[in-house]
Amino acid sequence: MIWEIMGYIALGAGWTIGITLAAAAIGIVLGAPLLLLARSRFAVVRGAYDLFVHIVRGVPTLVWLFITYFGVSQLGLTLSPITASMLTLSLLAAAYMAEIYRGGMQAIRVGQWEAAGALNLGRFDTVKDIIGPQLFRAVSPSIATQIIGLLKDSSLVSTIGVTDLVFRAGVMTQYHAHGIYMFGFAGLIYLLFSLLIAAFSRSIHARVTRKYAVA
Repeated sequence: MIWEIMGYIALGAGWTIGITLAAAAIGIVLGAPLLLLARSRFAVVRGAYDLFVHIVRGVPTLVWLFITYFGVSQLGLTLSPITASMLTLSLLAAAYMAEIYRGGMQAIRVGQWEAAGALNLGRFDTVKDIIGPQLFRAVSPSIATQIIGLLKDSSLVSTIGVTDLVFRAGVMTQYHAHGIYMFGFAGLIYLLFSLLIAAFSRSIHARVTRKYAVA
């Protein structure tokens, strides 16, 4: 019986990891164009970016999740729990990633761009071969922290019916009680995934550090 219960709860890890990694990937990609808005020479564009980031990060994740799932339906658009979860966490990830990138860019001196120009490197080659690797080295620990944060925030999707770890632990608690064991087991799985993400991040960061340095 105990193994069946643990197996049932553990199956929820599929949605937990899937939603987390997909939202993180979307956030990492969308954070780049948002960074361009943050570094725009037009004050209006920079102001719009700052407003977007403050609004997204200033409202609790659970509230955004309810707005996306319940609120949008009032506009005639019905989203599935998975779609609403993905949309919400991806939006949050994009805002946080953009700020992470902006902080990383501030760690790279202007002289790096000037040196690349002196070598007659184009903007694309400069970003790809010089700025990009240094930026990644500077922000990789923060990205890992953000992904772990997304992993923990993904537990909120159970409130709208996604059968993740927390949802399944809740179901087992209703049937068998002993919530401390059900949710404790789910918590251990979250902890395991968090440790794996942190270890992977340290490994990648160490490799990049051996090749590049932020000047």
